[in-house]
Amino acid sequence: MEELKGTALDSDTQDLPEPRDNGMIDEEAEELALMERFLSDPAHDYRNLKYGDTVDGTVMRIDKDEILVDIGAKAEGIVPSREMQSLPAEDRAALRIGSELLVFIVQSEDKEGRAILSVDKARQEKSWRVLQTAYEKSDVITARVVNYNKGGLLVNLDGVRGFVPASQVNGISRGPDTQKQSDMARMVNTDLQLKVIEINRNRNRLILSERQAVQEARESKKDELLSRLKEGDVRTGTISSVCDFGAFVDIGGADGLVHLSEISWSRVKHPSEVLKPGDKVQVSILSIDQDRKRIALSIKRTQNEPWTRAGERYQLGQIVEGTITQLASFGAFARIEDGIEGLIHISEMGDDRIQHPKEVVAEGDTIQARIIRIDPARKRMGLSLRLSREGGDAGDDAAGSDTD
Repeated sequence: MEELKGTALDSDTQDLPEPRDNGMIDEEAEELALMERFLSDPAHDYRNLKYGDTVDGTVMRIDKDEILVDIGAKAEGIVPSREMQSLPAEDRAALRIGSELLVFIVQSEDKEGRAILSVDKARQEKSWRVLQTAYEKSDVITARVVNYNKGGLLVNLDGVRGFVPASQVNGISRGPDTQKQSDMARMVNTDLQLKVIEINRNRNRLILSERQAVQEARESKKDELLSRLKEGDVRTGTISSVCDFGAFVDIGGADGLVHLSEISWSRVKHPSEVLKPGDKVQVSILSIDQDRKRIALSIKRTQNEPWTRAGERYQLGQIVEGTITQLASFGAFARIEDGIEGLIHISEMGDDRIQHPKEVVAEGDTIQARIIRIDPARKRMGLSLRLSREGGDAGDDAAGSDTD
């Protein structure tokens, strides 16, 4: 019985597989793990690219008519010459094997299995994104003027065309169309600081403004300047505009007003008599209104007050030359020098009785007159058209009265 059992057991065990070596099991598990890691590594995962994708590629080969680029797909992609027109010559010359290049997928696979790529569309895509950010953040950007039309300037922003209306450009006159066209032609190939005021990518619409960009830059600069200015400071400025009540002066980022009364020590009827846009002037800071961001300036206070030396320059009886500046019913005012005027009373205009000074003189006339009264402290001077003392100075008191 024991022999039979032994034989049966031997027979059953002959068909059983031999035990596996633990070392072999560990080696297979390690290989499976390595394969899993390899397959899950993004570096070995082919991208499923489609039209409209923008990806960073690596330049593999540079030919005359195309560039071969590795974009992580099953096969490399090519950039035909027609799809890199916007790439500046210097940038293309700088490309090397291994250089990174942003490309746009025009066709995921051609008949040869390669993707067709575009540098132009990639630059345009990137530019639209930058412009959208600039619009949302109200940033100022720089663009080059490439052309113009009747309505304004055309600018290029890395493949995106933008339009700057003539009304939004500081350097374009508001005169005849011929002058506007001349101004715009002059601005081609110049760079402008611009602000995006409207953007609509779906309609390929981009509107920009130089005026707003400059205005914001000036406001920022003005705040900085206002914090540094002090009353009494003397600055060099440029006349930016002239109006009836005074002139505005740019003092390096901010405009201040020189009131008509602060232009000259002489009598000035209108600022345009002595000032024009573009003139360089010295100005003194009279006051600063930080809340309203206004600056009051004076031109005349950068010069010596003429009456302070009038007592040294002029004496009673002296014959002086003057220009008639204003007529009144009681006489005429004559400017002897900038800041010093004298009054010729009607009684000092001759021996004959006259009804009005206009019978003898007119504004703008150059006359010879004799000083019959001078009071530098009160800034008064009396003049007479009678050059000699014959006949007396009956009008002396009237000529020196406070009638002006």
